[in-house]
Amino acid sequence: MTQPRDSRDAIMRGLANRCPACGEGQLMQGYLTLNPVCAHCDAPLGRYPAADGPAFFTMTIMLLVLIPLLGLVWGIWRPEPLMLLAITGFVMTALPLILLRLIKGAFIGYLWAKDEQDRGA
Repeated sequence: MTQPRDSRDAIMRGLANRCPACGEGQLMQGYLTLNPVCAHCDAPLGRYPAADGPAFFTMTIMLLVLIPLLGLVWGIWRPEPLMLLAITGFVMTALPLILLRLIKGAFIGYLWAKDEQDRGA
């Protein structure tokens, strides 16, 4: 029987783009491409498929941010409609691009901690 893995450490390592097993190797190369194995400890990172989970959580967070953001920007500055569209459009484009990578790293860390591997169809 394998030892239980610490979910909190694995998630925090994933957020930092580090291998959830050792915390030393890089989890992702490029923007969202998962390394197949850790260069430091040879953990099989490619066996933990995130699939649509990170995208779902990113969209959920962004939808929960959208309405308060519109209300806050409108309530404080009262911009013209096109300026409001530009401000919220910029925020709603930049924030998901930042969040998606962080959430995917945390998601892979969680999958590693719970040993939820791709076992094939």
